[in-house]
Amino acid sequence: MKKVPVEISARHLHISKAHLEKLFGKGYQLKPLKELSQPGEFAASEKIDVIGPKGMLSIRIVGPVRKQTQIELALTDARILGVKPEFRISGDLKDTPGEVTLKGSDGNVKLDSGVIIAKRHLHISKTDAKKWKIKNGQKVSAKVAGPRSIIFLDIIARVGDFTTAIHLDTDEANAAGLLTCSLAELDV
Repeated sequence: MKKVPVEISARHLHISKAHLEKLFGKGYQLKPLKELSQPGEFAASEKIDVIGPKGMLSIRIVGPVRKQTQIELALTDARILGVKPEFRISGDLKDTPGEVTLKGSDGNVKLDSGVIIAKRHLHISKTDAKKWKIKNGQKVSAKVAGPRSIIFLDIIARVGDFTTAIHLDTDEANAAGLLTCSLAELDV
């Protein structure tokens, strides 16, 4: 039996250097608040306002800076903002909607693309992938036990220099009754 940690990935923003400087000023650097489970990633102290056609949300930035800005939402968040993002793997931003304005302390940025609902995924270390015979892009399923036991299908494996963990958005975690990180039984 393969037991894998399940982590709840709340709405967040990955930001490009150019957009970071437009929102917070030239030469601005993110201030790490808390290290995240994936190597090199951190929750930044900075939050920005994301303004959509119907509403606004305050969203934390996850560092370090990236090549392209992207916002990862749950479906509930998208409804609050009034946007219709596509379900995508993080980083797959071609032809995704924008429809939002980012508001920082020093300026605003209107996004033409980059708003997504991240597909559920399994970050898996190369060692675990080899041991369990899981290939990059392969779909797996996982059973999450608890007050609302559930089986998640079509979890996309992302093999790399990762800490092995399944990432669910807040809507998916709520469906399973998860309040904190948990363990799941992985089925490949």
